[in-house]
Amino acid sequence: MERRVTTFFTGDTHFGDQRALRFDHRPYPDLAAHDAGLIAAWNAAVTPTDIVWHLGDFALGPSGARIREILDGLNGEKHLIIGNNDGPETLTAPGWASVRHYAEFAVEGRMVVLCHYAFRTWNGMSRGALNLHGHSHGKLKPMPRQYDVGVDPMGPAPVALPAILTSRLRRKS
Repeated sequence: MERRVTTFFTGDTHFGDQRALRFDHRPYPDLAAHDAGLIAAWNAAVTPTDIVWHLGDFALGPSGARIREILDGLNGEKHLIIGNNDGPETLTAPGWASVRHYAEFAVEGRMVVLCHYAFRTWNGMSRGALNLHGHSHGKLKPMPRQYDVGVDPMGPAPVALPAILTSRLRRKS
């Protein structure tokens, strides 16, 4: 039986960025453990045939060679929505299926609007479209149908749409 391809979302991995340990209080003793932990979590959730949309701030600080090494080590077809900390080495690294500032498409019958930044309004908002974003590291109060899919609010592994939609229910219990 053929496995169904799953579309995943994540953001704000900040590979190689020492600040992620400090300002986001991530549970890793050092940057090497941080990067290795995120890579392991990603690959435990995502198969090589799945699709991952990374909503910005992939890496900050490592060399272009290290960024390529990280990308090569991550499962899935990877798409980047550009974040404010994504420099030229990240944007031009081979391994991205696409690099852009914005995207919108249907996933599992739901329209999603993707950007690194949260929107106040977005296309299809009144018709149930979801705004998935990063940037705020879980610190921004969300609007209905708006989700921060970054590592800090959602965990170290990319998440599929059903988990995103139930994420607020888990926090309330």
